[in-house]
Amino acid sequence: MTIAIDESSRIPTRLGGKPGAIVVCWILGLGTLVSWSSLLTIGDYYYQLFPKYHPSRVLTLVYQPFAIATIAILAYKGEKLNTRKRNLAGYILFFSGTFALLLLDLGTSGKGGLGNYIGICVIVASFGVADAHVKGGIVGDLSFMCPEFMQSYLAGLAASGTLTACLRLVTKAAFEHSKNGLRKGVILFLAVSTFFEFLCIILYAFVFPKLPIVKYYRAKAASEGSKTVAADLAAAGITDASSESVDDSKQVERLSKKKLFMENIDYTLDLYLLYVVTLSIFPGFLYENTGTHSLGSWYPIVLVTLCNLSDLISRYIPLIKKFELKSRNGLMIATLSRFLLIPCFYFTAKYGNQGWMFVLVSFLGLTNGYLTVCILTTAPRGYKGPEANALGNILVLCLVSGIFSGVALDWLWLIGNSDF
Repeated sequence: MTIAIDESSRIPTRLGGKPGAIVVCWILGLGTLVSWSSLLTIGDYYYQLFPKYHPSRVLTLVYQPFAIATIAILAYKGEKLNTRKRNLAGYILFFSGTFALLLLDLGTSGKGGLGNYIGICVIVASFGVADAHVKGGIVGDLSFMCPEFMQSYLAGLAASGTLTACLRLVTKAAFEHSKNGLRKGVILFLAVSTFFEFLCIILYAFVFPKLPIVKYYRAKAASEGSKTVAADLAAAGITDASSESVDDSKQVERLSKKKLFMENIDYTLDLYLLYVVTLSIFPGFLYENTGTHSLGSWYPIVLVTLCNLSDLISRYIPLIKKFELKSRNGLMIATLSRFLLIPCFYFTAKYGNQGWMFVLVSFLGLTNGYLTVCILTTAPRGYKGPEANALGNILVLCLVSGIFSGVALDWLWLIGNSDF
């Protein structure tokens, strides 16, 4: 099968599958974070099992080094990697890890102890490796496709947190007064997450590569010298749109990773600082440093749900073109201004009521989701397939680095805490 490529435009004509691709991208985004979001959302269960081990902070800190080390290696070798195998390996690892968490809880009958905690940490480390495979691979792949695909994938990432947070509220209400109610909700969580990971494997392996518009973009990327799409094109029945037709002179003209990084250093810094602020507050501060309020044990769960929901809503705002922020200076100013949230959260937790905390948490989520979509849909524009793919991986590396730094800084909230 051959797909004609119009070099004068990045937008294919008379090709179907765009609505289906948007839906699949959303589900793939959901599957990228649903396992991790489930762990964050059932934090109250792990605080009950391991009250002295700071699970929301420790598990996040375990997750991130594996994610950042893996994405650094994959970003460096990105041009030679088989994207299809990379993404499928990530989703299979997510599926296996989530299923292992479920089996671990069932096998130990929901008991605590250091041994079980270490087992959970090992599984969480595997989630970090899987995250690096999938997030970098999918973002790199979507960077040379239409921005709506990227936006839908990023919305799916946020939807994972919203879905698990809302499900946590439902299960807490349903099982609150039943025997082992908290554990029953957790088992349901892990079962739902395992199902979604399996669904992502099927969609990415058999549905997404065969959509006409996806085949178009991948064939175009291959004609521009991309080697990462060959396996996906082969899976779609395309064998004659490969990088073999690209001469050596075009290969030389391609920008190096260093050059790409320097040209987009403001975007990379934006993503890094954006997630430094977010992860220095979410979720550790919300679970451990917001004090006692009238909502009792519901309070941190409501805060996490509100943050996730506002993050999800804000990721659709850039679809309204007049509200999309494209200015590089504007993005930098907006990113830097979020550092004001840190003293705001400190003084609100110490002196304010829960109403003000709800406002701050909503603003944290809104700005995080909105700016993430604006940066990741704007930065790759104008680059050819191989360069857009490489830039996508670089941006994800900076995003994960920001998460890791934010998680590390989150421990500073415990200074002066007698229970530390």
